[in-house]
Amino acid sequence: MALDFTMMNAMHDALRRELERLARVAARAGDEPRRVLAAGAGWSLFKRFLTVHHTAEDEALWPPMRAALAARPDDLLLLDAMEAEHAAIDPLLGAVDAALADRDHGAERLAGLIDELATGLRGHLRHEEADGLALVDAVLTAEQWAGFGAAHRRRIGHDDTTYLPWVLDGRADEAAASILDGMPDEIRAAYRDDWRPAFDRLDLYAQERSLTTE
Repeated sequence: MALDFTMMNAMHDALRRELERLARVAARAGDEPRRVLAAGAGWSLFKRFLTVHHTAEDEALWPPMRAALAARPDDLLLLDAMEAEHAAIDPLLGAVDAALADRDHGAERLAGLIDELATGLRGHLRHEEADGLALVDAVLTAEQWAGFGAAHRRRIGHDDTTYLPWVLDGRADEAAASILDGMPDEIRAAYRDDWRPAFDRLDLYAQERSLTTE
């Protein structure tokens, strides 16, 4: 039976959505992009959840795959590429943080850094979806895949009340409902009554969330 990639795909969609929002903020004139990203919650949430996602993959997804693929060197090269792509993205997050903290010259670097981050991350997501997930589905057991999900949830920790509305932000009602319908009743109630309203009060990108993405 095929593994359920619903939340993996939703996470990838959320990352692409945030890259669109970051690009729109970075295109603003003058020092406004630096001030908006430094003050709002959007950049910090994107960075936090991207780091959680990649760290969980590095620690709980790629190792069991390496063990299963020990006699398949060509497939191990794909895992090497996945890990190398993660490693190339991490310094860009730090570079954006440094630009946000630099009041004198940070604004000059910010648009280029966001563009480089978007190019690298979009390329990685395409590669993972085109090749990586098919290999995951072919190699991992349902128990191992569940273990990755559990590791991801542990790393989210107390941020779970923000994580779910962040992942579902901007999705059509039917698309969001298709994910929520598979969750326990208490999670759906908490999302509806507490988590989503609290998330909607956050200042992400100075009204950028109200803009639709393509």
